[in-house]
Amino acid sequence: MHILLVEDDPVLAAGITEFLRGQGDDVTLENDGMQADRLLQERSFDFALVDVGLPGLGGYEVVRRIRDRGQALPVILITARDALDDRIYGLDLGADDYLLKPFELAELTARMRAVQRRSGGGGASASRSSFGPLALDAEGRLATLAGEPLMLTGREWELLEALVRADGRTVARERLQGEGSGNALEVYVSRLRPRLESAGVLIRTVRGFGYRLEHARGQRDGTA
Repeated sequence: MHILLVEDDPVLAAGITEFLRGQGDDVTLENDGMQADRLLQERSFDFALVDVGLPGLGGYEVVRRIRDRGQALPVILITARDALDDRIYGLDLGADDYLLKPFELAELTARMRAVQRRSGGGGASASRSSFGPLALDAEGRLATLAGEPLMLTGREWELLEALVRADGRTVARERLQGEGSGNALEVYVSRLRPRLESAGVLIRTVRGFGYRLEHARGQRDGTA
C-alpha cells in the first residue's frame, strides 16, 4: 500500500515508517497538517495515519477536509488523548479508527487490516469505484450516475475512471491526455461536464496542472 503517515514526533514517525516499509509498504512521511492536506489533494494514497496534535493544521481538521472533499480514503487517528469525547469526536468527523499512544506496531497493522476489511478492500470490489452518485464498474465497463446508466465513449470512460479513482485529488493533464492532444482532452471534459453537473458532480480545472472531481456546493453523495 501507499500510506501517508502524518506524525510530528520524529522518533515515533521513524519507528512506524521503518516497520511499515519492512512489510513492503510505500510510506510518505509528513509532519505538518497543512502540508499533509495539500499532499492529499495532489497524490493518491491507499491509507492515512494521522496524528491529532499536528503543527499547521490539526489532525481532526485534516480528517474533516478529507471527508468534505468526498474522499473515501481509510484513516486512522493517532493520539495520546484518551478521553471518550475525543475519540467520539474523531470518529464522528469520519475517521475509521482511533489508536491511543503508546501502542505496539503489531496492533497498528492489525487495526489497518480491520479497517480494510470493513471498507471492503480487495477482491471483487477492486473493480468498482465511485464518487458520490457517480459509480464505475471496470470489470463490466459500466457507469451509472444517480442510479441511471451513463453512456460513455471509450475515451470518456478512460478519462472518467482516472478522475474517479483519484477520489477528489488532482490528476495531471499529462496522465489524462494519453496519446491524444491537449485540445482533445478539453473536448472530452467539456462533453462530460454538463452530464455530471446534473447530479452534483463537478470537473474542476486546476490551472497549470490538470483536473479533479468535486461535489457541488451543498451536495454530498447525490443528496442536497
